[in-house]
Amino acid sequence: MHQEPQRPICDYEGSNYRTEFWEGRGRNYEDRVERIALERLLPPVGQRMLEVGAGFGRLTNQYDHFGQIVLLDYSLSQLQYAQGHLGRSSRYVYVAADAYHLPFHPGVFDAVTMVRVIHHMAQVEAVLSQIRRVLVPHGVFILEHANKRNLKSMLRYLLKQQSWNPYDLKPVEFVELNFDFHPEYIRHELLRAGFMIQERLPVSLFRLGTLKENVPVDLLAKLDSLFQTSGLLYAPSVFVRSVAVGDTPVNLGRNVLFACPECGGELERRGDTVVCMNDGQRWAIRDGIYDFKAPLEVDETV
Repeated sequence: MHQEPQRPICDYEGSNYRTEFWEGRGRNYEDRVERIALERLLPPVGQRMLEVGAGFGRLTNQYDHFGQIVLLDYSLSQLQYAQGHLGRSSRYVYVAADAYHLPFHPGVFDAVTMVRVIHHMAQVEAVLSQIRRVLVPHGVFILEHANKRNLKSMLRYLLKQQSWNPYDLKPVEFVELNFDFHPEYIRHELLRAGFMIQERLPVSLFRLGTLKENVPVDLLAKLDSLFQTSGLLYAPSVFVRSVAVGDTPVNLGRNVLFACPECGGELERRGDTVVCMNDGQRWAIRDGIYDFKAPLEVDETV
């Protein structure tokens, strides 16, 4: 079996991301405006959607108009919190896996979201190709990316307070596995992966400590909502709505979802494991969470 080179992964396993970054940390404004953008861009109804980088489920309730929601994250502990908060109904499927090897059949989703995730991806093309593979034709993909061409970076560059050029199309890695992207770079990569861009929104323009401390969240959110319709892509964050183009398999209506992340083979559930019918690889189901991060050893029990 051909082995792909190992890609670096930003792992939030065991972190306190929820409490150290979001809850009680003065980010109500960011949360509010991201929800506004999602409400604008999401289709009104849907059958099955995939949330890539779902984390602890912060945004999952935005997708309640879909019949089924698949929460995917590399961190098992983040998914465990989401599961405890959202419950174990068949409406939610919890999957631990990396976005470079999505463990799904082609064409099993009619929508995918990826918010605050791609800035951790060193190989954007590989991730976008995987997302296109699992979407049906004309399926909607909503991507959020950190914007290197934002007003703050432009000013800092003008004042010679930063070395990297915000107008250069090449991604900048300002901290290990933390990338900012030029909007035109993302546009090019989406087109190359098989997407047609429909709309782009600048989001979180007022992400400044002084403003957030002195201006009510409701007012900041209203101003941001107005700016989102401007088309001026100079905010720290950009939301992009694209649709999948081209003829690809459609498995949305079939009772299939999972495929082997290594070979794409059919999987069969056996107790608390799923087994690949092609190469015999076994994957664990850990307390209701499908764990595709690494196959089980031959003598390993769940």
